[in-house]
Amino acid sequence: MGYLICSKCRVYYQMESGESKKDFTSNCDCGSKLRYVENLDIVDPSWKQSTFRKKPTIKEVLRNKVQSISYGIKDNIISPLIEFWHNLRNKFQNTKNRNYQNWNNHYNSPYGMQNGLINSILSEFNFNNIQWIIIIPVVMVITLILANTHGILTLLIFLLLAAVGFLTKDPVIGAKNAIITGAISFFLGSLLSGSFLLLIPLTILGTINGAVCGFIGGYIQTRYN
Repeated sequence: MGYLICSKCRVYYQMESGESKKDFTSNCDCGSKLRYVENLDIVDPSWKQSTFRKKPTIKEVLRNKVQSISYGIKDNIISPLIEFWHNLRNKFQNTKNRNYQNWNNHYNSPYGMQNGLINSILSEFNFNNIQWIIIIPVVMVITLILANTHGILTLLIFLLLAAVGFLTKDPVIGAKNAIITGAISFFLGSLLSGSFLLLIPLTILGTINGAVCGFIGGYIQTRYN
């Protein structure tokens, strides 16, 4: 056993059996460095006995790390994703209600009903905001990768799809652009590679990849820009 002392606070702590100076922090709460002594010969009798903070155990460090990561995932990923989903759902719901109202206003005439239905479909897909200037070059690159490469370079596909979503100010439009990019590029890539039996599954896979990566890219764009 020994003693830990703080000259600034004029206090000391008598370590118990099994304790070591390595179990404690190197500094006192006042900021002064703690000293280890074998006895109290150099200590003034007026000094008072006190306690010092111990270092956290490995178990406590791991627990704090896990809690920190959990809170970070919840605050930076899960909560924004839930908020993004609610905003996306509300936007589609508002668009659907507006399209239904426009369709209902023209319902009394066959011409009006036809125009209302067409406008409803066009508003739902809204091809006017598709950024083909971004989609076409990315489709060409992904198609070439799928047709000629089967190695680690295929990971570029996910980065390119995420970039499509990131390069759009509106995350919904960015996700839509990435979906179209993934579907077209995977369709053309399967054709050029001769995978005719996998044409439909690969196209669906491209659509899913585009939706996921475009969503991530759009989220990053709205989160950090």
